[in-house]
Amino acid sequence: MRRFFILTGVLLLCFVLGSAAWYLTRLHPAKGMHTARHATDVKSSILNKLNNKAAVATAYARSHNYNTQVCFMVDMSVESGKERFFVYDLKKDSVIDAGLVTHGRCNENWLNGRRYGNEPGCGCTSLGKYKIGNPYKGKFGLAYKLYGLDTTNSNAFKRFVVLHSHSCVPDKAVAPYPICQSDGCPTVSPPYLQKLAHILDTSDKPVLLWIYE
Repeated sequence: MRRFFILTGVLLLCFVLGSAAWYLTRLHPAKGMHTARHATDVKSSILNKLNNKAAVATAYARSHNYNTQVCFMVDMSVESGKERFFVYDLKKDSVIDAGLVTHGRCNENWLNGRRYGNEPGCGCTSLGKYKIGNPYKGKFGLAYKLYGLDTTNSNAFKRFVVLHSHSCVPDKAVAPYPICQSDGCPTVSPPYLQKLAHILDTSDKPVLLWIYE
């Protein structure tokens, strides 16, 4: 009988430890590990737009020798307090990850709605496709140079529009409240930039960023 109770106790302890380990891995996934988000996490109209854009992005990536596995897409029609920066798997047509991102304030103290521009000094977001360039250490820490690929964002490099992070950007959705605004840079939270950096730094080809409305 004593042996039975000891064996039962050992099995119960193993079950508790195993459950705890599983729960901790759910809270803190391994660095660099990304799990595909369920389609239900993204509003159907936004997902449909993503899927349509992805077909164009895939064709562009193939013809210009970009990464054909993954691309970054930002839907500026989504309010800033909701996730609108999407890491998209071009092979599986699915959203891998999503986060918050700023839009430009166009040199106003606070920009109501959206306005876009490409002129140096305008302080606005520029719509269009971007080549994500090399990383560097700037005034906001880690940042990635951006090269505009369309007439609507051709001055991105000249305007010092870069992909970087800032502590004013929350790591989770805060809608209906808005988040901070930038001077035209797509700015994300520091933890989210680390996720993006893992993808960018391990890619052997440039990754495409597409900001659209």
